[in-house]
Amino acid sequence: MSAHQRTRRNVAAASILLLSLAVVGSVAVAHFDHDEAAGAAGSRRSPHVRATSSGPRLLRRSFVLGTSVQGRPIRGMELGPARGPRMLIVGCIHGNECAGIAVARDLETDRTPQRVTLWVLPNVNPDGFAARTRQNAHGVDLNRNFPWHWRRIGHPGDLHYSGPHALSEPESRIASSLIRRVRPRVSIWFHQQENVVDESGGDVAIERRYADLTGMRLARLPRYPGSAAGWQDHRLPATTAFVVELPAGPLDAQGVERFSDAILRLLQ
Repeated sequence: MSAHQRTRRNVAAASILLLSLAVVGSVAVAHFDHDEAAGAAGSRRSPHVRATSSGPRLLRRSFVLGTSVQGRPIRGMELGPARGPRMLIVGCIHGNECAGIAVARDLETDRTPQRVTLWVLPNVNPDGFAARTRQNAHGVDLNRNFPWHWRRIGHPGDLHYSGPHALSEPESRIASSLIRRVRPRVSIWFHQQENVVDESGGDVAIERRYADLTGMRLARLPRYPGSAAGWQDHRLPATTAFVVELPAGPLDAQGVERFSDAILRLLQ
């Protein structure tokens, strides 16, 4: 074979190799795009990871943590970089104070964050939400059912009934188990209707920054026994859990964006 023929054969082989690589690359990109879209739609399968040459690996996966007293699923999503600082967002714990669900859902449907990893639980009290009651289906105020300073309050059906013992309710056990496992640097629990950010016992600079970002007033509300934020701040003292008391009524679209955007900017 002449040198000229060998050169032509090498050029042809290289062209075939480059074409094959291009096809494989296109398939890989399409696969990641399909996975991220499936995750946004609420897939409960294995984590979806999007890898890009210009940024971190981004997770977008949905999951069901367990069920409520009446068997309703308690679902959530993990969104963001695989190794980002973790934040937990809980849209609703009292079934008649659920404007925060819209904020949580906005985070789930927005573009995947690239600097923080969000663990979003839109609603940990689906039974109370369905019945439009503060308590769960056992008549327990879930925000009095966590172990820190828990004490017996009231009777079943009373507004602040704390349950027969700490973590007696499946909903509070689900939330506490996730917090112990994920160890979020910041947790935000949405309530209504005081229209303030509460100094809940964590890093007050973080609480003040969220208040500033949303244009809300920062205030210290009473420390309630058995509260979720108080329990995390005690159990995981290097983290900050705090309460955001939204104004009364549903949030309009502008309000939803204001509170969700502030979450993404909080740790920047």
